Amino acid sequence: MSTPPAVAWAAADPYAAALRTGRGPLFLRRGDGWLLPLEVERWCARADPVDRAVLDRCEGAVLDVGCGPGRLVAELAARGRTVLGIDVSEAAVEHTGRLGGQALRRSVFEPLPGAGRWGTVLLMDGNLGIGGDPRALLDRVARLLCPGGLLIAETVAVDVDERLEVQVVDGAGPGTGGGGAFPWARLGTPALLRYAARAGWRTDGQWTAGARRFVALRSRSASSSAEPPNSTAVISSQRARKPSVDIPVADR
Repeated sequence: MSTPPAVAWAAADPYAAALRTGRGPLFLRRGDGWLLPLEVERWCARADPVDRAVLDRCEGAVLDVGCGPGRLVAELAARGRTVLGIDVSEAAVEHTGRLGGQALRRSVFEPLPGAGRWGTVLLMDGNLGIGGDPRALLDRVARLLCPGGLLIAETVAVDVDERLEVQVVDGAGPGTGGGGAFPWARLGTPALLRYAARAGWRTDGQWTAGARRFVALRSRSASSSAEPPNSTAVISSQRARKPSVDIPVADR
């Protein structure tokens, strides 16, 4: 039986080690040896001016999908905002807690608190790639948001739309990976806008700051927020190892 993709990422020892030390090098490596550097030092630092400008746009209660070490969750919590991070990595969840943020060890495709009532969902730092299927991810986010809710996503700085099988590694040499391969995706802004338009999202803005690119999307004003029984969207058998949290969702 193959390892579920969320579990493969969570089991990647180089990723956990990098988050605990706050530094890389760390890469996503494709089967042909192609390497995508991961910005561990930036992720483990406090929110920078580009991050803070993104967070200024957030509405209502905020769900940070793939929160990593928690800089965005901690910044929003310090502002007094209602915010929850989710991540499949235990090291990421622990780091978020140490910064003063609240996070659950859980996949976005698993049942989550507040489904259908979040004001904003964040997909930053390449997290549009989660699951390797942008259509499924956008559909899942729409179910998490309240009607007319806001998705803020960071896109790749070039026009790309690709699916990958990748592994987390801490160097280019053999034997440096810590977990199995898992599906990932890379989307530039044009590709994200195409997927979003087909799924009924409305573009609410797009901008570039600090060499990073972002898109804000508005969900349909009427959407189904119910969790379907035995949802086929669940791509990981992993369950949270911390108790569920009933997040109070702020009014928009």
